[in-house]
Order: sequence, then structure tokens, then C-alpha cells
Amino acid sequence: MVKPKTIFVCDACGSDTPKWEGRCPACGAWNSLAEVKLQTYKGGRSPSWIGAAPAEAIELSHVTMDRADRLRVSSQEVNRAFGGGIVPGSLTLIAGDPGIGKSTLLLRIASDAAAHGGTTLYVSGEESAAQVRMRADRMSISGDGLFLLGATQLDEVLGHLDKRRPSVAVVDSVQTLYDNSVSSEPGSVAQTSECTRKLLEWAKSTGISVLLSGHVTKGGQIAGPRLLEHMVDVVLYMEGETVGSYRLLRTVKNRFGSTNEIGVFEMTSEGLRDVLDPSTAFLADRRPDAVGSVIVSAMEGSRPLLVEVQALTAPTALPTPRRVATGVDHSRLLLVCAVLSRRVGLPLSNQDVLVNVAGGLRVGEPAVDLGIALAIVSSFRDEGLGPDLAAVGEVGLSGEVRAVPQLERRIGEVARLGLGRCLVPETPGGADGAGSLRTIGVGSLTKALSVSLGPLSRRARREAGLISA
Repeated sequence: MVKPKTIFVCDACGSDTPKWEGRCPACGAWNSLAEVKLQTYKGGRSPSWIGAAPAEAIELSHVTMDRADRLRVSSQEVNRAFGGGIVPGSLTLIAGDPGIGKSTLLLRIASDAAAHGGTTLYVSGEESAAQVRMRADRMSISGDGLFLLGATQLDEVLGHLDKRRPSVAVVDSVQTLYDNSVSSEPGSVAQTSECTRKLLEWAKSTGISVLLSGHVTKGGQIAGPRLLEHMVDVVLYMEGETVGSYRLLRTVKNRFGSTNEIGVFEMTSEGLRDVLDPSTAFLADRRPDAVGSVIVSAMEGSRPLLVEVQALTAPTALPTPRRVATGVDHSRLLLVCAVLSRRVGLPLSNQDVLVNVAGGLRVGEPAVDLGIALAIVSSFRDEGLGPDLAAVGEVGLSGEVRAVPQLERRIGEVARLGLGRCLVPETPGGADGAGSLRTIGVGSLTKALSVSLGPLSRRARREAGLISA
């Protein structure tokens, strides 16, 4: 006998409550509770437990490990993002904005998996087989060993998976699947969670890797419950401007490798192409005499990247000046502007400040603070910093330049691209340059500005109220 039960699940955090409320009691989100009808059995047993053998505890020292080889695809950047390749039996979620290239990436992975001698099943709930074939023709994919399935019913998908037993299965996308045992619409919290759970059980029981694509909300989060990210083994975000050519595949969660790796791609007419030297690609369009522009060395996982930070200051017509950050943390921009105004004496109270990272890359670490400050002062004074200058350092509230991790690797990347000078935090041991690179240790933001641009003019210091008229 089945007893119906109704609960309300939050779309934001995945918590449930027995009654509807306007605000989620767990995370505080408004209008996020959705009604979900569950099927429960008397005695507290669900159908998946009926007839199942009881589990037994195993001593940790007696647990055997299956060291199956990872599946390595032709793209080095994909292998880097996965931590060395796709682990058999893993469940991977790839999310991103519409049109960013998720389906293109999944089709390339499916084709590479089929080229290794196995078969691949590509389940498409959003496109027809003819549309997938058109994309494959643009990418010069033959399609041998790659089977297409246009289905959205979960039992039908699992039936084909059991029949084919492919080396890799791709589901595009998880929000289009629905399970008949769940009485809610496709894409809802209950449907997404239940379909993901059953795909996870199938992947673990068969040892076959399953890759899912997922939608994102307007806020940039994966659509559906937050529980979805906890269930899967690997979460990858595809980032980039849809009008631009560069795409970043960022690892957010990885149970089998590092969680800070990124893969860099360029979107071409033939699909995604690996960018093996991202630093050179991001700096290709930089003008040597640009004002308000500086090169910074940022770490993305184990990879140092050189990117261009641009800044623009302009007199504001508003009572409160604007602070616009694109590609950097807005809070760090506010911190740098406050330090420049208070410790350096730069009059920014009547200036709009706009900061941008060229190339569509997002840099969130504090090591770019010094570069942001130099770019802002360069724009304010309308003086260039020179084409051979790079900067690395965190700016403190007292105006000091603080040390950053993995400084030697950052400096090595600056030297590899042939730059002449690099401003680094002043440390007791110092930091040695490489080749023709000259490292300049700076202990304060004032010293860094004096080395790169010279001291602040008397007029600017008077306007800031640091000296009397």
C-alpha cells in the first residue's frame, strides 16, 4: 500500500519542509519552495530497498582498490580540467550559459571516447539527431561508434544504456529528463534530483562514465537543487563571453583531482580548439603604449597566466561615483580605491572607476591588487606604465604590499614572455629574476607607484587634502 506524501523543496539549497512558506527556513531565499509529491511504503521501505541484501562493514585495511586507467581524450585542456582524464564510473556535470559551447565540448569528448575502440551513447533531449549531425559535420567528426538517442524518459534512457553498455554516456541535458515515478514536471527539483540519483547508481554499478550538461540560472548558478552538485563526482563550469572567442572550463569540484584547474579554449567554426599558451593569447591584442593598462601574473590551479588589467577613471556626473568591476572581485576594487584615496592621496571621490580584465577571464585572487592599483593611477595621471612591466602583489589596508603564494612560478611565466620588469612584494629573501627579467621588490603601494610612475604631483596631493594650499 502506497501512502502519498507532499513536501516542499527549496530550489536554492535543496532543503525540504512539510508546509509551504514564502521564505525558505534554511537559506532564506524567497519564493523558492516547490511542491513535490513522494511515494512512500508502509514500514518505511522504499522500492529500491525491497529485496536488497543488507550491507556489511569492511575493515579499511582490507578494502581493495581498482586502479582503472583514466580515459584521455585528444584535448589536453579537457584532460587538465578532469585532473588527468575521465575516471571510469564517474558522474560529471558540465554547466554554463546557453550557447557557451557545452554541447560542442560533449560531442568532442564522445567522439574521442568512441575513437578509442569503444562505443559512445549520446542522449540528446534538446536537439534532434539531424541537428547533432550538422554540428558533427562542422567539427569534422565521422561519428563511427557514436550512437545518438533522442529521448527524455529516464527508463528508456537506462534501457538503452544497459543494452549498449558504452564506454562513455553523455546526457544533454539533465533538466530534460523525467522519471514516471515522480509526479512533477521535467526540470523540477524532484525530477532533477531523482534522475541524477538513478544515473549515479547506474554509473557506479557498471563502471561506465556518465557526463551530464546542466543549465544555469540568471545568477550563474546551476539550475535545480544545490544537492545536484553534491551528488556528482566532478563539476565543471564553462565560462566566457558568448560574443568573444575564448572559453574557460573551470573545475569547481573533483573527487579525483585538483579543484583549481582550468582549460582554455578558442571557439572556432570547427568547434573548440585548445589554447596551449594562454598568456600569449590573452596579451596578443595589448597595445604597448596603452594608458591604464598593466600585466599581472595570476595563478589558476597549477598554471600561471599573464593577463591584462585595464582601468579607466573619468569625472562623474552622479552624487556617488561608480565602481565597475569586470573580471575582478568588486570588493577588491573597492578596497584598492579606498587605499589609493586614503594612503596614497589619489583624489577618487569625484571619479568613476572602471576595471576590466581583457579576454573574458575572471581573476578572483588578491595577487592582482597591485596591478589594479597601478592601472587606476596610470589612467588617472594619463601616463603609460610601459610595455615591459608586470606586477604581482596583494594590497593591505595600510597601503603595504603583501606576499603572495607561488611567487617563483609567477615570475617564471613573466620571464618566459620576455618582459623586462616585474614589481613583486618585498620579502626578506627577495625574489630572483630569470633571464633578462629584473624583479623590483616594493614594500608599499607608494613605493610601487614611485618606481613605475614617479611620485604623485603636488596638485593631486593638494586636491586630496594631504598638504595645505
